[in-house]
Amino acid sequence: MIKITLPDGSIREYEAGITPYQIALSISEGLARNVLAAEVDGQVWDSSRSIEADSHVRLITWNDKEGKSTFWHSSAHLMAEALEALYPGTKFGIGPAIETGFYYDVDFGDREFSSDNFKEIENKMLELAKKKSVFERKPISKADAVSFFTDKGDEYKLDLIKDLPDGSITLYTQGDFTDLCRGPHIPNTGFIKAVKLMNVAGAYWRGDENRKQLTRIYGVTYPKQSELADYLKMIEEAKKRDHRKLGKELELFTFSEKVGMGLPMWLPKGTALREKLVQFLQRAQVKSGYEQVITPHIGHKNLYVTSGHYEKYGADSFQPIKTPQEGEEFFLKPMNCPHHCELYKFKPRSYKDLPVRFAEFGTVYRYEQSGELHGLTRVRGFTQDDAHLFCRPDQVKEEFKKVIDLVLYVFNALGFNDYTAQVSLRDPENKTKYIGTDENWALAEAAIIEAAAEKGLPTVVELGEAAFYGPKLDFMVKDALGRRWQLGTIQVDYNLPERFELEYTGSDNQKHRPVMIHRAPFGSLERFVAVLIEHCAGNFPLWLTPDQFIVLPISEKYEDYAKKVLESLNNSDIRGLIDLRDEKIGRKIRDAEIKKIPYMLIIGEKEMSEGLVSVRKHGEGDLGSMTAEAFEKQLITEVTV
Repeated sequence: MIKITLPDGSIREYEAGITPYQIALSISEGLARNVLAAEVDGQVWDSSRSIEADSHVRLITWNDKEGKSTFWHSSAHLMAEALEALYPGTKFGIGPAIETGFYYDVDFGDREFSSDNFKEIENKMLELAKKKSVFERKPISKADAVSFFTDKGDEYKLDLIKDLPDGSITLYTQGDFTDLCRGPHIPNTGFIKAVKLMNVAGAYWRGDENRKQLTRIYGVTYPKQSELADYLKMIEEAKKRDHRKLGKELELFTFSEKVGMGLPMWLPKGTALREKLVQFLQRAQVKSGYEQVITPHIGHKNLYVTSGHYEKYGADSFQPIKTPQEGEEFFLKPMNCPHHCELYKFKPRSYKDLPVRFAEFGTVYRYEQSGELHGLTRVRGFTQDDAHLFCRPDQVKEEFKKVIDLVLYVFNALGFNDYTAQVSLRDPENKTKYIGTDENWALAEAAIIEAAAEKGLPTVVELGEAAFYGPKLDFMVKDALGRRWQLGTIQVDYNLPERFELEYTGSDNQKHRPVMIHRAPFGSLERFVAVLIEHCAGNFPLWLTPDQFIVLPISEKYEDYAKKVLESLNNSDIRGLIDLRDEKIGRKIRDAEIKKIPYMLIIGEKEMSEGLVSVRKHGEGDLGSMTAEAFEKQLITEVTV
């Protein structure tokens, strides 16, 4: 007999060889019908796999993140089976689950392929799904795996097998399709009830531009047709909210091929919005004891060698800037933290001086592959709302908690009320990716976990997501469409102070090493603005909106009065403009609605003669007439609230 510990702490005894499905069945038939996989001692397994020893088991359904991932990975295999049936000779690369579905990289040879083929493939997938083919796992030796895929003529699988150690290789078969795969998979294809292929793109094999370009087919599946319909509605809404589309319509930012891919330029309205965000955070930082600093856009190569950024990112960053002096090299700044370490060293520090809090809206540059660039969310030049706190070890937890308060203040002010704090730790199986001692990592990780717990934050732990110099608390925010974005981040770092030999004199008159906290509530202004645009569909909070109102004279003879109204309101620090185009008032209102200007002040004969303005609100319609002074008070009250 073996003991199975369930998530509620209860322990059940079963005969060795019990499967997760059988455990579910012993609890309830309803649960068993919905089990897709199981977490066994921290690893996700097939629900049909035998458990031979005492284990902690968590049963996984569609409602779990791992359940969706397993479901979509199995769907990639189902799509591959359909492709092989429809287009014999197709060769397969990799087919993973992604956050919203799956993709498979395939080689069709000389065959033409486009989205016109999608319907045929979807129909075939549903036909195969109805067969309820079981996903069968089979361990196989490396030699036998090579033999199998050599006979099949699939060089991509052979390329993958090359890097796999013997004894770790498994195949999965469902129906007539067999694939190289570590799993896990759902019990059978019958769980897949709704299928939609989303798009097709090119992808170089293993991301190498010197290797063959394969066809990447993206898809999504659901256990119910109604859930797929809801998802497709959400996709349509997301298209309307796309920050690239709205950024152009609202005249916020632009890109230029002549300036360079991934280098955003802010138009006047976007600059106004961005500056409001900066001023908002600067005011909060001043209250919290931060000091504003400015550092150069470049740094000597040795700065980044010392920090470790050159070793970790040098090959993937912009290449060195060479000067007329032989051997001298500079880099575009990829991070602000090394510069701030040098600022800390400007003068001797005492334990009484700490914490020192340096804040900078510093623009940094990282070379992203052209295929990965995406609007403002993935760029090559971006501005971080960066700050670095240098504190004594006994101050770390309290300072960390204060930063949490600042991040939550920012989120609440901008309507991001649904978030999870992700405790991002290093990968214990691959410590070579990180710098620093085990002791320092343990201290840093403990500080983050304790601070998050004391603040009562909802948290999840992710191994392998730490920065190379320290663990992080990453804030995963859900937008209005339920999509998750990583925005604010806080990091504890014992390593850079050692590398830069930072010191302070303690109360014992001895030299001590400070601890560094990295923090960025926005993350980057570019990414934050992109998420904010899509979250509020371009309808920004009134205090943040570049143009809070627009004055719309009905005809030319009311323009002088309209200009006086505009001047009066602008003098009250309310931001607005006037539309003097020779257009009908209906067109002016329609255009103001498209530009999402919160208030429209319509001025005609009645308004001018009675000293009033007729007020319309975006998305709501007519609010009636009032004096300009009354409108001003209403706006100021709304902004203050």
